[in-house]
Amino acid sequence: MNRVVRLLPLLLGVGLIVLCARLPALPLGPVPVTLQSFAVILAGAVLGPWRGAVAVLLYLGLGLAGAPVFSGGAAGVAVLNGASAGYLLAFPLLALLGGGLVWRVMPAGSTPRPLWLFACGLASSVLVLHPLGIAGLVRALEITPLQALSIDLRYWPGDVLKNALMAVLASAVHRRWPGLRRGQC
Repeated sequence: MNRVVRLLPLLLGVGLIVLCARLPALPLGPVPVTLQSFAVILAGAVLGPWRGAVAVLLYLGLGLAGAPVFSGGAAGVAVLNGASAGYLLAFPLLALLGGGLVWRVMPAGSTPRPLWLFACGLASSVLVLHPLGIAGLVRALEITPLQALSIDLRYWPGDVLKNALMAVLASAVHRRWPGLRRGQC
């Protein structure tokens, strides 16, 4: 029973990522705007860097194995040839870095501060998500890095909002269940 209880947050993380990927997307360019990155950074911030990254890897594994869990119901390894491949491949690193930074600035037993969590999430996006997303755009669309950057900049306002929402929700979760940070949940 204890193993099931310990796996539940991980499975909830996978489920949240799937749900956010399957919600209607905004067609803002070659990569649709979804809430996937929000769910990924939230998984890292709430579950911690390692469990968050494992949740994301499980999600990616499901999709690459053929489950229709990606945006628009896409599935299979063919998504790795598309414009969103760089962003998808960045997700485990986003959860790992974002979760690591959040847990670093929020020691066990401390009060979560949404502004710090927001800064951690945004820094992770800047360092991991956007560079790998740009690289994926360059490869898939056969464009220059500068052209890919101009496409990627369209996603920044939404990314700021997603990280703000993550910070508020992750802070609330950590206040409600302080044992998450100590590995007791």
